[in-house]
Amino acid sequence: MDQERQQETVSRQASFPFPVTYEYTARRGQPAPRRASFLTYALRVVLALVLIPVILVPLYALVPPVSTLMLWRYLTFQRVERVWTPIEEISPRLIQTVVASEDGRYCSHWGVDWYAVQSVLDDYEDFGDARGASTIPMQTAKNLFLWPGRQYIRKALEVPLAYYMSAVWSKRRMMEVYLNIAEWGPDGEFGVEAAAQRAFEKSARDLSSGQAALLAGALPNPLIRDPRRPGPVLTRAAQQRQRLAGKAGMAAISCVIPRP
Repeated sequence: MDQERQQETVSRQASFPFPVTYEYTARRGQPAPRRASFLTYALRVVLALVLIPVILVPLYALVPPVSTLMLWRYLTFQRVERVWTPIEEISPRLIQTVVASEDGRYCSHWGVDWYAVQSVLDDYEDFGDARGASTIPMQTAKNLFLWPGRQYIRKALEVPLAYYMSAVWSKRRMMEVYLNIAEWGPDGEFGVEAAAQRAFEKSARDLSSGQAALLAGALPNPLIRDPRRPGPVLTRAAQQRQRLAGKAGMAAISCVIPRP
């Protein structure tokens, strides 16, 4: 009997030159790992996109930011002209006019002006025409992290970004960033200093109230409205903004330039 067992053992060793264990066969029996699904990759991309502003907003509280449009022009080898200008070197007339025309309740809200949104909805119900209700934080969010256009998804993304930026930045910093990243000319001019130099050949700190109104009036469409050669549309827009600024007074920018 012992001799038969020895022969069986020798036969097995001849068939398998290496030892076969239970652990080895168990590993061979495991299914191959599945590849990550398309949904997994999509979720990773979304998470990465969400983390970009989460990380950059605190950083941009300290360093001059760059807008998505500026980045696109850099990547496509197009001209970009931007001279970062601290808020104290920008004419208070311009700040006053921009706030009065773009976001009259700037010092009263924290990212989104829901009173303006309700007013837009009421006007749409009454007249069938929708005007914009974007605040300065919402426009800053669009310029920094999103894209131009009127898509609803972009508007929806502006809201949480505007609240987040308003929570991290002061009102003064928000205005400083906005005035330095806004597109303000047809040939890659960004920020108020580049706009003032192009239009009036002077610094942003030396703008008159009329020149500030022309620059503010050009903001909605800087590719067409040229403060250097204002047409009828821009002239009317500048006059309207000058009236709004005069009516609002310096109280409208007390959160940016404290009153003595």
